[in-house]
Amino acid sequence: MLLWLTDYLTQYVGGFGVFQYLTFRTMVSVLTALFLALVFGPFMIKRLVKLQIGQVVRDVGPESHYSKAGTPTMGGALILLSVVLSTLLWGDWTSRYIWIVLAVTLSFGLIGWYDDYLKVSEKTSRGLPARWKFFWQSVFGFAAAVVLFTQADAPAETALIVPFFKEVAVPLGVGFVFLTYLVIVFMSNAVNFTDGLDGLAILPTVMVATALGLIAYLVGHAEFAPYLQIPYVEGAGELAIFCGALIGAGLGFLWFNAYPAQVFMGDIGALALGAALGVVAVIVRHEIVLMIMGGLFVIEAVSVIAQVLSFRLTGKRIFKMAPIHHHFELMGWPEPRVIVRLWIITLVLVLVGLSTLKLR
Repeated sequence: MLLWLTDYLTQYVGGFGVFQYLTFRTMVSVLTALFLALVFGPFMIKRLVKLQIGQVVRDVGPESHYSKAGTPTMGGALILLSVVLSTLLWGDWTSRYIWIVLAVTLSFGLIGWYDDYLKVSEKTSRGLPARWKFFWQSVFGFAAAVVLFTQADAPAETALIVPFFKEVAVPLGVGFVFLTYLVIVFMSNAVNFTDGLDGLAILPTVMVATALGLIAYLVGHAEFAPYLQIPYVEGAGELAIFCGALIGAGLGFLWFNAYPAQVFMGDIGALALGAALGVVAVIVRHEIVLMIMGGLFVIEAVSVIAQVLSFRLTGKRIFKMAPIHHHFELMGWPEPRVIVRLWIITLVLVLVGLSTLKLR
């Protein structure tokens, strides 16, 4: 919206021309979302407390978590509000990718909101039954996959790019729809599994979003993309605005979510953020790199799957508790130690993922 306004004002004051630069708008998007999160955060927390929208802790969880019962949840709404407003303010409304990413983010946020609502209203940790949660994730994930496939303008937009290799692109055809669906739904659940400790999920999300924002800018640049031998996707650079908003909103939320947390994001935030990372990675054609950079999310999800399969097949558990961050807690690691160490691991994985842009 402000892109159009500043473009109009440029004819009167030349200085407004700086807002036409994608890099500048991305930085302003970060600051705008951060400002919105910091300003609205205290108000939202007070409102959640007044409405008694508090966290329900599982009886089977670590004993150290019992004290967290009643902490305001559904704080992910603060993230979504900041992301959407900042993106609409500084993004190009003519970009189809902006609308697709916002639609996916909000639709998965809606699923998370209803799940959180059931938990709070029924005073239970169960929420929306898993089969229904997966059903609606599949509906929205598949719809996004079909839209992206039908609107693809070039073969590179539906090919699987293999990192570390020059010009290795596997044509997927209709298989692109299946891959996109898997990436979006898997990442949505993976981030949700990771969101179990104060600040554990949000900072890795910010780190991965930062890297994806850089990748989006390079993929959408007609000169940088060929130089780095990565696919050129026209218009994808605009997603840097969305990623910037995600960075700012995430940092603003971390201000209140850092240990000991004043508010939890809930499924409304976790499901939406995971889906957002997934759909951005698909558009910029870096799904495999996303799995590297978001390795923490992958490990958390795999630990849950492995735990369930092992118990059903053998009657034995691999971990003391899943997701794996609870396993470390039950080993005696203090919560802050678990959080910071997993943050460090994510930083390393993000750097490894970014190295694939040059190591080809």
